[in-house]
Amino acid sequence: MVINPVVGPEVLTGSTRMKAGTATKLVLNTLTTAAMIRIGKAYGNLMVDMRARSFKLRDRAERIIMTVTGVTRAKARRLLAAARGEAKTAITMHARGVDYADAKRLLRKARGFLRGAIGPERRA
Repeated sequence: MVINPVVGPEVLTGSTRMKAGTATKLVLNTLTTAAMIRIGKAYGNLMVDMRARSFKLRDRAERIIMTVTGVTRAKARRLLAAARGEAKTAITMHARGVDYADAKRLLRKARGFLRGAIGPERRA
């Protein structure tokens, strides 16, 4: 087995495509994650700028809302519904005690950054 110091051992000895693919994926994941943080899609280590359009995404959004705000699952579900499936807006609504329109206004004023709309990262 050949060991590459950057990516680790090759799964299939002699397969440079697998090594190159793994290294490429690592670099692209790093770049896209950094980009998402720079444009305000993350809050701490949570991807908060998401629209819950499926069961899987609703579940994820509810868990994110619960983590940031400390509310129950039922309250997170109500907030998400009132925020039209937008996790970042739901968190803003709860944290600032405002309705959907005011939460959207606060987020616009903060250029889309949740930190600017509600303050620094906090975990309930």
